[in-house]
Amino acid sequence: MAEKFYLTTSIAYINSSPHLGFAKEIVMADVLARYQRFLGKEVYFLTGTDEHGAKISRAAKQADLPVEKFADQNAEKFRKLAEVLNISFDDFIRTSDKKRHFPGAQKIWRLLSEKGDIYKKSYRGLYCVGHEAFVTEKDLLDGKCADHGQAPEEIEEENYFFKLSAYTERIKKAIVSGELEIAPESRKNEILSLLKEGLEDISFSRPARDISWGVPVPGDAEQTMYVWGDALTNYISALGYGQKKEILFKKFWPANLHIIGKDILRFHAAIWPGMLLSAGLPLPEKILVHGFITVNGQKMSKTLGNVADPFGLAEKYGAEAVRYYLLREISSFEDGDFTEEKFKKSYNADLANGLGNFVSRVSKMILRDFGGAIEKPAPAALGAAPLRKKMDWAPGFGKEAAVLEYFSPDYLTEKFFVLEYQKAMEELDLQKAGDVIWRLIGMFDGYIQDYEPFKLIKKNKEKAQAVLWQLAFGMFWISRLLAPFMPATAEKIFDILGISSNTKPEDLKVFLFKEDENLFPRKE
Repeated sequence: MAEKFYLTTSIAYINSSPHLGFAKEIVMADVLARYQRFLGKEVYFLTGTDEHGAKISRAAKQADLPVEKFADQNAEKFRKLAEVLNISFDDFIRTSDKKRHFPGAQKIWRLLSEKGDIYKKSYRGLYCVGHEAFVTEKDLLDGKCADHGQAPEEIEEENYFFKLSAYTERIKKAIVSGELEIAPESRKNEILSLLKEGLEDISFSRPARDISWGVPVPGDAEQTMYVWGDALTNYISALGYGQKKEILFKKFWPANLHIIGKDILRFHAAIWPGMLLSAGLPLPEKILVHGFITVNGQKMSKTLGNVADPFGLAEKYGAEAVRYYLLREISSFEDGDFTEEKFKKSYNADLANGLGNFVSRVSKMILRDFGGAIEKPAPAALGAAPLRKKMDWAPGFGKEAAVLEYFSPDYLTEKFFVLEYQKAMEELDLQKAGDVIWRLIGMFDGYIQDYEPFKLIKKNKEKAQAVLWQLAFGMFWISRLLAPFMPATAEKIFDILGISSNTKPEDLKVFLFKEDENLFPRKE
């Protein structure tokens, strides 16, 4: 029976169209889902949309649409983005789904209530509609929300509260012990610092007269469940939690990995664990926290008119190029900056001139000189093309190069590049794994420059075959490592090589090359 792997993105808030930041998150999740499937695990990959709250109701009113229709239209945009970017999700949950989501959210509420962790009290505080959350004076900048630029509303009302404060020490213990891992380390330290101050009880409902668009509180029709009990529960409601049999929930929970943005770390590393502990449910195993994408050094903002549109980029450059940029040019853990100028420069340098040019050069030489069929040479023939001692075409090994100078590219690929790639993937550092792939391309580019097989064919066909076999083998490994990152491109390279994507390296005996297409035409 295959080992399970359950991973989720956060669920996107649908008050506006998807931006490049959420595209980054779902692409990261997709890479890890594809990698885990490659390892033979049974993967369940969830994404979806968060659709309730005052902000959605107000946005629908401004759009002059019934809230249900507004939610349907915007949720479809997020689903469409996932399709455009070739995201291999297994499920897409919507919190407005009364059949799938409401039962799980209400079951959690009842369990917390039965535990004695939900109580009712009057509350007066500052409410930020942009955050859909109560804030304090210390959260404000000149009396306004630093993120949304608007003063919060002062609200006095009777709400239900959740005794989050009761779980501070248990959450801290889970994080320190590694029961609940948080990556990177800086985010782990951030949440531990918050826990050191002690958690406060949190508002868990709002009056239905103010927020009717949401999940009703069980047993109290005058109250609507607040964001924590509603949105966070999507990770288990999508698995059928609260339904009769809960088959998927029993199979896949706890989550192996939640992938979230840094702005919702407290929700996922403090409030969500508190809810799960109160309900007697296992904690997720790991939370991966990524940074923001800025545009020209500024935070994306509709007011500034600098929101980067992933749909437009995919239409102009192709979805694979968008995936590449988000994964390799933007850190897996920290903030990263986007401009179209940077995007185009990266596209031309690394995709058109780098990967695309390498595939084209190798394909043309093998088609021209060997009719497309290149067979694995005998060991003696491989020995006829020893490596140059300088090793300057195998960057990144430093002093190790002196030890490895007599090894061939196939040995280096399997014993060093592949292992380094696997280590980066296990550490969830997708940017580093991408760097390994492009260093591998650089090594094989250097191999071409060193041996000049296009000249060698005229002097010694046996040596030329040995060199070209190494290059074809390099194409195989590049496409194999590239598959989680740029699946459509990897599939095209496998097709050019005349092999299937599930071919194992030890089974490679011959490549039957086809005419290559121009994978990444230059953008002038």
